[in-house]
Amino acid sequence: MNRPFTRADPAQPAHSLPDPSTGTVGALPHAAEGLSLIKPAVRSQTGYSLSSPRARHKLNQNESPYDFPDELKREVFEQAAEGWQRYPEFAPPDLLKALAEHYGWVADGVLVGNGSNELIQAVLSVTLAAGDAVVAPSPTFSLYRLLTSVLGGRYVPVPLGRGFAYDVERLIDEAIRQEARVIVLNSPNNPTGSVLPEGAVERILSETGALVVCDEAYQDFGGPTALGLLARSSRVVVLRTFSKALGLAGLRFGLALAHPEVAREIAKGKLPYNVNLVTLAAARTALRHAPLLAARTREVTATRDRFVERLRGLPGLTVFPTAANFVLIRSHQLPAKELFLRLYENHGILVRDVSGSAELAECLRISIGTPDDMDAVITALTEILR
Repeated sequence: MNRPFTRADPAQPAHSLPDPSTGTVGALPHAAEGLSLIKPAVRSQTGYSLSSPRARHKLNQNESPYDFPDELKREVFEQAAEGWQRYPEFAPPDLLKALAEHYGWVADGVLVGNGSNELIQAVLSVTLAAGDAVVAPSPTFSLYRLLTSVLGGRYVPVPLGRGFAYDVERLIDEAIRQEARVIVLNSPNNPTGSVLPEGAVERILSETGALVVCDEAYQDFGGPTALGLLARSSRVVVLRTFSKALGLAGLRFGLALAHPEVAREIAKGKLPYNVNLVTLAAARTALRHAPLLAARTREVTATRDRFVERLRGLPGLTVFPTAANFVLIRSHQLPAKELFLRLYENHGILVRDVSGSAELAECLRISIGTPDDMDAVITALTEILR
């Protein structure tokens, strides 16, 4: 049965559209009829977005503080200099083989994507039917909630425990109660930095029947990995990205590792030719120079550890444990929004204000930058808090 259109409200203001032939401005049609055809579950969601104004110290998106090395960029450009009129290979076998060797898996169980976000969407799109439950820790990466709703599923958040530690018992209980189709485990978790305890994924697999999506976007910086479980269960999907530790956020490259037959089904949820020539060349180059990039990751983790120790010496803050390339703090002396603004306006330091949710009340998330960046944060916080 056709649904009736919602007629436009004549009092509703219309957008203006310039007429290129006359230079005059006319009115766009009202949006109500088009919007009436969008699913209510989608319209009720807030889209994923982030404004990122310029700052001397940009520490709000968990990016690598170090650009991809110039000599490696030249190598990428040489590889991708020709053939732009042709589509890239659908699934480049040499790259899949190199990724499989790097992560200790099989090539036909590797999928590549336009960032790991595309693969999150692909996994959920091929698993969720209307009303299916996705169980995830809360707070966690907000894209899971958004995509679950868009796809018609039920998103079931399970609060983290004291100090944002994973509550594995509660996750399992809720997954059983909700008959979860998918369980999401983001470890280290964004935005808290929490990691799963050893053996948690094995226990979740043994006590539930869900597909377990292990989002390891930040695992290069610390914490256990579920890669070893791929050989033991076809219900494990591991997601990785080259955006964080490998410094390729601007080129968007991610991958999923799964049982080959499961990977074949997930591939049906991806768009064809989803990764461009330049990004494919950059991924190959990053793998060839993995030891160099791993050394830079170790620099970031060493900077993080020094920074966290200094943060703990400042008054008016709770500093939460982290294994990622960021740290979550809670401000007790000043409202988080005021602290955020003073860092930015008075010191040119841009961090992430995550205080909008009740769970993260008065919290800010600070990405780990260069040693100079982190010195600037400590100096600024010392001045503001004292």
